[in-house]
Amino acid sequence: MVSGIYTTMHPKSESPTDVQRWFQSHSATLWPAALGSLSLRRTRCIRKNCSACQSGKKHPSWVLSGHLQGKRFSLYVPESLVPEVQRCLKNGRALQELLYASAWRYVQALKQSHTPHSS
Repeated sequence: MVSGIYTTMHPKSESPTDVQRWFQSHSATLWPAALGSLSLRRTRCIRKNCSACQSGKKHPSWVLSGHLQGKRFSLYVPESLVPEVQRCLKNGRALQELLYASAWRYVQALKQSHTPHSS
């Protein structure tokens, strides 16, 4: 879906170069960026009489999951890095929306700049 903020606030007529400048200025603030999902997992350990496992609380750990080159991956994330990874994922979603809007605006600009050939 194309985000309203990126499609409604642009000039009626813009060139492909205008769209490029717009994209570069908006995407510059979206680093670091990543796609994926961050989840909190609670798992049992291997100790026989672990009080956390026996109480049902288990052991929490954060995992980043996604796809890379067509394969699924899961990566352990230390709790101290969770806020930074969350910021990264938020920027990734914003960049994805920006790319959708960019496609719409760029094609519109190409159509406006295209001059039909006479037969």
